[in-house]
Amino acid sequence: MEKNKVLSTLKSYAIITLGLFFYVLAWTVFVIPHHLVGGGVTGISAVIQYCTGFHVSYSFFLINAVLLLISLKVLGPAFGVKTIYAMVVATILLRVLPMVIPEEFIRIIALENGKLLSVIIGGALSALGISLTFSQGGSSGGTDIIALMINKYRAISPGKILLILDIFIIGSTLIVPTEGSWGERFANLVYGYVMAGVFSYSLDLFVSGSKQSVQILIFSKNYEKIADRITSELHRGVTALNGKGWYTKADATVLVIIARKHELKFLLNLVKEEDPQAFLSVGSVTGVYGAGFDVIKK
Repeated sequence: MEKNKVLSTLKSYAIITLGLFFYVLAWTVFVIPHHLVGGGVTGISAVIQYCTGFHVSYSFFLINAVLLLISLKVLGPAFGVKTIYAMVVATILLRVLPMVIPEEFIRIIALENGKLLSVIIGGALSALGISLTFSQGGSSGGTDIIALMINKYRAISPGKILLILDIFIIGSTLIVPTEGSWGERFANLVYGYVMAGVFSYSLDLFVSGSKQSVQILIFSKNYEKIADRITSELHRGVTALNGKGWYTKADATVLVIIARKHELKFLLNLVKEEDPQAFLSVGSVTGVYGAGFDVIKK
């Protein structure tokens, strides 16, 4: 048991390290070389570097250290240990990667392909890195900590929280003195918002994409066969409600099923096999709690 626990811990920290590598790689290759500003503490640190020359890694560490002290009481010491590790590793990577990645590689892969493609790739790659870190109960720090603290008590996706914070951080580029004309600043502001949107959407997709759920209402005369197959093959619960068609005045039984989004295609094919004339209503649900789904957060 002790050996398994050690291996599990090592695996967790390895995944966190990989996620941080992707995150820092996105900034090092696709964002900072274009002098763009994304969200989070890294975005704040990037602005400081553009204005003063103070390296992004140092600002990143100092700001995160302050936020980390605040989060220890809210998210617990276990989260703090992993976040301290992530913060230190991210700081080291922010310092080391720019020195080891050839400038020629950055020029070919990012600078020559333009800012738009860079912010799209950078936003998606950084979201992948953060999602891997989140999956192990850690964080790269900064606004990620704020997002997780809010998410602990409110059913608001981390991506949406970070998007709101990023709007203010990226918007600061218009009032903070940096090189370039107002036109260039405005263009960079737009690119920053594009990156924030890509990051937010990708983060939600990576973090909770597999947890998205749907609610299906099935109206069919063969409801018994359909319900039996759903419970036996899909292993999902089915609720049968007594209803009445107001136009026909005929009694009917309505099946209600909650399932994951990725299970929808199988369920639709199942219903079609049993009753091609069945009437279905499919709707997305923002939260499903209970057996087989998410746990209600206190």
